Amino acid sequence: MTVPAGLRLQVDMIKCVGHASCLELLPERVSLDEWGFPIIETDPLPPHLVAHARRAVAACPTLALRLDGQLARQR
Repeated sequence: MTVPAGLRLQVDMIKCVGHASCLELLPERVSLDEWGFPIIETDPLPPHLVAHARRAVAACPTLALRLDGQLARQR
């Protein structure tokens, strides 16, 4: 599968309630603030982290995470 340049992980802070499952599944890109909410690195994802990012998006209980990019929905 081809990974598009510029594929980025995004969080909707209004939907997020701080479960931190994203941190567990993608610690390379997620850290937590002092209240337990995610801080997401906004640099484009390297190809080796795309599958991990998709798992984190799928595991988010409030659907607050998303992948932004042209081919983000392909599996």
